[in-house]
Amino acid sequence: MTDLKQQIEKAWEDKQLLKYSDTIDAVREVMELLDKGKIRIADKLESGVWIVNEWVKKAVLLYFPICEMKTFELGPMEFHDKIPLKKDLAGQGIRLVPGGIARYGSHLEPGVVMMPSFVNIGAYVGTGTMVDTWATVGSCAQVGSNVHLSGGVGIGGVLEPVQGSPVIIENDCFIGSRCILVEGVLVEEEAVLGANVVLTASTHIIDVTGSEPVITKGRVPKRSVVIPGSYPKVFPAGTYHVPCALIIGQRKEATDKKLSLNSVLRDYNISI
Repeated sequence: MTDLKQQIEKAWEDKQLLKYSDTIDAVREVMELLDKGKIRIADKLESGVWIVNEWVKKAVLLYFPICEMKTFELGPMEFHDKIPLKKDLAGQGIRLVPGGIARYGSHLEPGVVMMPSFVNIGAYVGTGTMVDTWATVGSCAQVGSNVHLSGGVGIGGVLEPVQGSPVIIENDCFIGSRCILVEGVLVEEEAVLGANVVLTASTHIIDVTGSEPVITKGRVPKRSVVIPGSYPKVFPAGTYHVPCALIIGQRKEATDKKLSLNSVLRDYNISI
């Protein structure tokens, strides 16, 4: 793996190396490892900190110029693109209904269910996760196990800059309908986001469960229950309300996580 990383780093610094077969083979090998889930764009350390494997993101970016545009047909539909689709879904234990698209270079663990939805190159989706209708998982996004991405959820891609952290959703989270998560936002384990929560790197995430609001950005703490909100902000033209996210409680402990999820949605009267 060290040799492979060195080849990618050299090609990143000198794109002329993409003319040579050994460099092309190295890029293709990284993509195959990504597709099979043997390497990832980002890894979680034992300390709980996520690190970005920049050289792998570089390989994804180098993959595009070595691929040719091709026209291919699926029944009556025609596509014209550089990146093929994933193959052998049945062999990998993946359920993908008509209208769903997973590009080569993404990894879906066994037990993933995709409705008519989209998973982009470099993304990772854990076992037991549901990618519901019209949900999108952007390039390099990392989605954990037993996550539910409800209808219309938009998980943004962070392919560039290469040092930028992707959007990360940890295990056992519930992301409500039409939520949008972009710019490297981290949603920690077992968090519940109600419908229409929008999170960017600069969005205020306000914990309103105590006597004073606590404001953070870019990270939803584990087992938080979150709904959309707004707060007043003064501009030269006047005071207007700016979108934010409100932490209104904690997901309760339960042996059965699914029962716990249904309970918390009822307890806080959250739309899903």
